[in-house]
Amino acid sequence: MIAGVGTFVVPIVLAHVVGPAFAAGSPLLYFLAMEGGGLSHVFLDGFTHYSVPPLAPFSEWEFHLDADRAINLGTLAFTGFSFWLMLYERGRVPVSVWEATAWLLLVGYGGYLAIRGVGRWRAGRVRVRGGYSAVVPQSNPLVFLLVEERTEGGRMKLRFAEWHLFGGERGPARSLDVAKSAPPPGPVADARDALERSYAPAISHGGILAMTYHFAEVREALDHFTIFWYSLEVTMLGRAAGVIARVDRATGGVQTKSAWIAPRRLVA
Repeated sequence: MIAGVGTFVVPIVLAHVVGPAFAAGSPLLYFLAMEGGGLSHVFLDGFTHYSVPPLAPFSEWEFHLDADRAINLGTLAFTGFSFWLMLYERGRVPVSVWEATAWLLLVGYGGYLAIRGVGRWRAGRVRVRGGYSAVVPQSNPLVFLLVEERTEGGRMKLRFAEWHLFGGERGPARSLDVAKSAPPPGPVADARDALERSYAPAISHGGILAMTYHFAEVREALDHFTIFWYSLEVTMLGRAAGVIARVDRATGGVQTKSAWIAPRRLVA
């Protein structure tokens, strides 16, 4: 239906608004372009951390490569630029130039997906060797996180390392071991105790933490501790989505607020 609207309605509307050049061309080619774009959109969603059933409603089989994040600043910017460039050139340059631009943009997209696919495959091999349970793509197309998370005795245990397509693992793995339920209130002994007290309130405050792998950074002050619980998946330009918890040293009381900051900034 969308392809039909894009073929018979949109060109006519644009022709009246922008210019007659937008109504020129073969309706069949319009339809094939729209249909191909729709099907490829469904297929490319499988490259993100979402699973998609490309053959629905005829089959429940799901395609899920998880080579990229659905919200990625680089791909969003490139997509916006591509739309602008194709619209700008339409009717202003020869058709051959316009077609060449489209092919160059497709090559750019294809190259990006190839890099992401190869990176995801190689990171998967490193994951198996290192005993990790998951590979988490980052906004940088060359970077992935290797993650292992499990629950034992009411405690959340997580280990992760950063892996670069060309540089391998960056530094030693980092780990976290914290109780899922908060201990009773009272004076806070140290940073480890503050971390334990902040986890349950932080998870309750920010739903994004419960849905993604997460980690924490701690900063100690004279009368309190500040802990930034942040997602390892929802990141962009060095910042991460998460929750800042302020733990009072004397009472153990916890105050939380949502945050979008660079994790290292908290401990700098």
